[in-house]
Amino acid sequence: MSKPLPRRTLLRGLGTAMALPMLEAMLPLTALAAAQQSTKKAPVRMAFLFVPNGMHMPDWTPTTEGPNFALPYLLEPLKNVKNSVSVLTGLSQNNARALGDGGGDHARSAAAWLTGCHPRKTSGANIKNGISVDQIAAQKIGRQTAFPSLEIGCERGGMAGDCDSGYSCAYSSTISWRGESTPVAKEVDPRLMFERLFGGADPAENAQNRDKRERYKKSILDFVMEDAKSLKAKLGANDQRKLDEYFSGVREIEHRLAWAEKTTKQMAVSGVKLPSGVPAEYGEHIRLMSDMMILAFQGDLTRVCTFMFANEGSNRSYRQIGISEGHHELSHHGRAQEKQEKVRQINRFHMEQLAYLLEKMQSIKEANGTMLDNTMLVYGGGISDGDRHNHDDLPILLAGRGAGTLKSGRHIRYANGTPMTNLFLSLLDRVGVPAETIGDSTGRLQQLF
Repeated sequence: MSKPLPRRTLLRGLGTAMALPMLEAMLPLTALAAAQQSTKKAPVRMAFLFVPNGMHMPDWTPTTEGPNFALPYLLEPLKNVKNSVSVLTGLSQNNARALGDGGGDHARSAAAWLTGCHPRKTSGANIKNGISVDQIAAQKIGRQTAFPSLEIGCERGGMAGDCDSGYSCAYSSTISWRGESTPVAKEVDPRLMFERLFGGADPAENAQNRDKRERYKKSILDFVMEDAKSLKAKLGANDQRKLDEYFSGVREIEHRLAWAEKTTKQMAVSGVKLPSGVPAEYGEHIRLMSDMMILAFQGDLTRVCTFMFANEGSNRSYRQIGISEGHHELSHHGRAQEKQEKVRQINRFHMEQLAYLLEKMQSIKEANGTMLDNTMLVYGGGISDGDRHNHDDLPILLAGRGAGTLKSGRHIRYANGTPMTNLFLSLLDRVGVPAETIGDSTGRLQQLF
């Protein structure tokens, strides 16, 4: 090509507009020449994955520090990616404590998890929290991608009403805050997320195109293939390969969405009708959303994502692993052994889904390693022991190597009470977004780099 391909180029056909991943052909000629003369670096991504209701901590915390720690029961599913994961013990979210506001630990724990701020206790419209680390990053590095950030989850939640002892539902159903009074709603329907990522910018057009594709049993790729062939003929070998990989991922997700929608129509789940794109099986729901996050990273559609496996205080049951009681109910176990064992199995189930995601990221090769190597992913929650509702010594994992800037594969013990926001300052430095403070931060974490 004699001049760079516009970054916002869309593949079009029969009314469909599909976004493209970042290609070498989109680089200015001077930048392309430089990239061809040296090893092309992949972008560094940030992801924050949240699980609710605390953790069975005796099966979470390794008994030894350093790189040779044995994986406890809850972390055993990570055996294939252990060298890319660090366990961080002692981090706390002090502003999730009551601080005179009484009950509401679940709402506060989610609200403070990425902000480090103490949310205003209200169930009305006058909510107040703080900007979250993902949105601080999105304001800067989000300018380089089609979507500044993605907010996804597997459980719907309202933005109004009382969900926890006088706290608005907004606090417990989102972890992403664009501003003090602006929570960012998450998308839980895989079909709608797919259309948002790959179907063009116009929601009305998306709906019409989806109906057309379903009527003619077509893939979104079938509608844009003529345009895609014309474009590929003008691309270099690297860009053609990248486009083929991207299309393969899109088609795989389409097939899984079709299967999920078919089985959902055939099943009644607790008498509640699920949205059309939400799989009846919870594990497949998590994996579908995980795969779309990965594909968005692969196509450089975004570099920042938050993912709530469930809302804080969720009372979802886990019948797929033989647990009919609600998660929140079980987390108030009162030291009862039977309830603790069920919490343990729920925690393990979540970890198995995380392992799926991390192993897939590890399998995707990039110019300077793997996608996991070029990611910084924080996994955990804002409550430690679900029965005690404590917000110190939180269950926190840090996965990925941050493009070689993180020293991974270790158990690091910090002084209990160390602000979790210190971790965020350190991670922001790695994506070129330095910040003076976040919430209750007191400085950068040591031993990570």
